[in-house]
Amino acid sequence: MIPLSSVTSIIDGLKKLYIEKLKPLEATYRFNDFVSPLLTNSDFDAKPMVMLLGQYSTGKTTFIKHLLRTSYPGAHIGPEPTTDRFVVVMSGPDERSIPGNTIAVQADMPYSGLSSFGTAFLSKFECSQMPHALLEHITFVDTPGVLSGEKQRTQRSYDFTGVTSWFASKCDLILLLFDPHKLDISDEFKRVIGSLHGHDDKIRVVLNKADQVDTQQLMRVYGALLWSLGKVLNTPEVMRVYIGSFNDKPVNEAAIGPIGKELFEREQEDLISDLKDIPKKACDRRINEFVKRARAAKIHAYIMSHLKKEMPAMIGKAKTQQRLIDHLEDEFLKVQREFHLPAGDFPNIEHFRETLSGYSIDKFEKLKPKMIQNVDDMLGYDIPELLKNFRNPYD
Repeated sequence: MIPLSSVTSIIDGLKKLYIEKLKPLEATYRFNDFVSPLLTNSDFDAKPMVMLLGQYSTGKTTFIKHLLRTSYPGAHIGPEPTTDRFVVVMSGPDERSIPGNTIAVQADMPYSGLSSFGTAFLSKFECSQMPHALLEHITFVDTPGVLSGEKQRTQRSYDFTGVTSWFASKCDLILLLFDPHKLDISDEFKRVIGSLHGHDDKIRVVLNKADQVDTQQLMRVYGALLWSLGKVLNTPEVMRVYIGSFNDKPVNEAAIGPIGKELFEREQEDLISDLKDIPKKACDRRINEFVKRARAAKIHAYIMSHLKKEMPAMIGKAKTQQRLIDHLEDEFLKVQREFHLPAGDFPNIEHFRETLSGYSIDKFEKLKPKMIQNVDDMLGYDIPELLKNFRNPYD
């Protein structure tokens, strides 16, 4: 057990538990190469993040300006696709823009994991810092508008979907922005939304620029949006959609009428209070993500050691490796049965297969029950103990 007297907060406790119990398991079974980079102190200390996703000119940058009530360094706005990079808007002592290559190597920033996406991505990534009361609690991530069709895949020189998925796992809230004139969800946007799988509880939908249509059209637009979302986000529940016009101009009452104005104001208040709740819930979410990660690391260890066990001692290693990679589904099933694991917790087979083909399975480690036991103890005793001793710092 970790002496709790030396721990000063929940986050501090998680850091200690990670270094002592979870990190050794992750490092031994190369969890960082297959699933997610090892965590650093800055990952634990980072402020809650909100990511905005949407097709181009649905008002993502304007939305951030609307919340901050001011522009931020490097913000470009226009009807054509203007934001061509991922911009992290965070609190800082003065107004400045820092290029991506610089942020990725700074130890006190939680973005070192992004260097795995290569220089092509880092040149399209920057950090805007400015002193602001809201940014002291929340960091915003502005993303390039999702382009339609092949342009997105062929003309982006980096893995756009991979990057959004990386941010999604670190974010506390993901806002999908739509506008009444861009309701069709392109295949590319569908792919991006698909990459958010597993983070459904973080997604909120915003129907922006809703004062550009009248009330009757708005009802139709709202219905059409829910219908197309239902086909993309295979969830039985209806997504929460906020309707409003998040910009600095007064609501266009001529189009929307007095009822619409009141509706917009109430919806905007709801969304703002959802955002204000983030710092309060951030601590719970950290614990939630941490536990999720520990489970994933455990399953990863079972898979790796199982594959190692299937390898022959002397002859036919290459052949066996190829057979294991080709029949990965069956191997996953064996692991699932042997250790009574839930199927939903297993990694994506295609991604796993792709990564696996670059390794020699023979070099993997055998199962180390002691390490697994440490993680089980951490989940069963240490974390509940930590929660009992420390209340949420925001309460």
